[in-house]
Amino acid sequence: MTSGDRQEQAPAQHWDKALGKIIRLNDDGSVPGDNPFQDKGELAKTFWSIGHRNSLGIAFNQNGELWAHEMGPMHGDELNLILPGANYGWPIVSEGNHYSGAVIPTHDTRPEFQKPKLFWVPTVAPSGLFFYQGDEFPDWNGDAFLGGLKGKALVRIEFKNDLPVEAERFSWSQRVRDVELGTDGAIWALEDGRSGRLIKFIKALE
Repeated sequence: MTSGDRQEQAPAQHWDKALGKIIRLNDDGSVPGDNPFQDKGELAKTFWSIGHRNSLGIAFNQNGELWAHEMGPMHGDELNLILPGANYGWPIVSEGNHYSGAVIPTHDTRPEFQKPKLFWVPTVAPSGLFFYQGDEFPDWNGDAFLGGLKGKALVRIEFKNDLPVEAERFSWSQRVRDVELGTDGAIWALEDGRSGRLIKFIKALE
């Protein structure tokens, strides 16, 4: 599961706070004995990775890799390959800056932190995440999809030489709160707000 930093920033690097972490538990709530941080305290034993800001999407791809995206501060949203025991750097580094305009060093300045595989400047404000597998859009098998709140779009990401690249955006001027893959291969998008619609995307009839 993902846990945001609640705009407190520094706890994303603290071992005694669950903020800004990806947490791994067994289905019954117990803590797996092979979690990576076994010597950082009882709470830290639940952590899978640290240094995250606000992750609103997490998913496994068809190869079993775990991916998550997170909202940057002012721009700098990230798509990350999640590795056990990795530190993704927030709030020490970011591809965006503070809302005040204060500059945050980029990941390139601190190689000990895990760099995002893809980032957005300007922001897309990502929400939801899944990897496509189905017959409705066979050309998209293996691609990732996320919603854009600020970006007001359904975003498709393809992988070239195992690296994610934004391929296209489907925009209809509405904030997209979540995206899901249907059991029939259709794509579902949930708009934000009280009048938000649940939209089903299927292949156009020929």
